[in-house]
Amino acid sequence: MSDRMSTGKKEAAATQVELDIIVVHMELTLIAIIQGVALTFLVDRSYEVLVSLRFTFWPYVLTGLLTILIFWSRSLVHTLTVIRWPLDFTHNFMYIACTLAEAVAFTQLTNPLYWYALTALFALTVWALFVLDLRMIRRRIGDSSGPTGSRLYALVEREQLLNIRFFLPATVVFNLLAMLALQAWPAALIQGEGHVIIALVQLATAVGYLLYGIRFFSRVIPLIAKTRQEWSEEVLP
Repeated sequence: MSDRMSTGKKEAAATQVELDIIVVHMELTLIAIIQGVALTFLVDRSYEVLVSLRFTFWPYVLTGLLTILIFWSRSLVHTLTVIRWPLDFTHNFMYIACTLAEAVAFTQLTNPLYWYALTALFALTVWALFVLDLRMIRRRIGDSSGPTGSRLYALVEREQLLNIRFFLPATVVFNLLAMLALQAWPAALIQGEGHVIIALVQLATAVGYLLYGIRFFSRVIPLIAKTRQEWSEEVLP
C-alpha cells in the first residue's frame, strides 16, 4: 500500500512539473501573439509618418516601439519568475485587455490629444494587471520554501509594489495632465506643435523605464533557474 502511495505521489509530482512547463510555453506564446498584434497596429500607423518625414510625430512612434519592448520584457520576466500550473485565466484576459488599449492608442499617433487619453487608459489597464498579479506573486512566495526562492520573491514582490505605488500612478497622472494641457492650450500645444516637448519627455521616461527593467532582469536571472530547481526538488525528491 505504501509503495502505491509513493508511486502515486511521484506521478502527481511529475505531472505538476510537466504542467508547469506547458503553462509557461502557453504564456510565452500568448505574449508573442498579442505584442505581434500591437506591433502590426504600430507599423500601420507609423510608416506614413516616417516616410513623409513628419518629424514632430517621430517621438510617438519611438514611444510606441518602446512600449511594446517594455510590455514584452516585463511579461517575460513575470513568466519566468511566477507562472506555474494552474493556469490563471484572469491574468491572461488582462493581457489581452492591455493589448487592446495599447493597439487602439497606436492608431492615434498623429492625434496628440487622443494619444495621451488612450495611453492613460492603457496605463490604467496595466496598473490593474499589476495589482491582480500581486496575488500570484504571493502564492509563489508560499510555494517557495527554499532560500533562493525566498530571496527571488522578496525582490519580485518589492519591485511589483514599486510599480503599483509609484511608476504606474505617475504614468497615469502624466498622461492625464498632458491631455488636459492639450485641451486647455490647443493653439500653442497642437497647432503650434508644442506637444513635441511633452512627447520627448514621455519618450525619455520610456527609455529610462526600459533600462530599469533590463537592470532588474539582470538581477534576478541567476535566481530564476535555482528557484525552479528548488520547486522540482520539492515535488520530485
